[in-house]
Amino acid sequence: MSTSRVNFRIPEELIEKADVAAQITQKNRTEIVTEALRRYLEDIEDNEAFKEDIVELYLDEQIGFETLREFIGWRDAESVRASKALLDQGDELADSLAELP
Repeated sequence: MSTSRVNFRIPEELIEKADVAAQITQKNRTEIVTEALRRYLEDIEDNEAFKEDIVELYLDEQIGFETLREFIGWRDAESVRASKALLDQGDELADSLAELP
């Protein structure tokens, strides 16, 4: 798995707790924060409203197909992609019909 360096601010008390947890579990701060973020994302991914919002982001072309697939799974993402293609074709047809004299 590739990694990226990120720079953000975290409240000092959370850093202190992460450092204590790292010491006790013999992990480093990065591993503690990564695990916490992974758990948070796993929890929120089970939320239906969150999934609906992810689909909306894809339909609005704010995220790509691969990101959609990571959040909702391959089979559901393929269904959404097929639906989007049909919707786009319908929009194109409507635009073409609107241009007719």
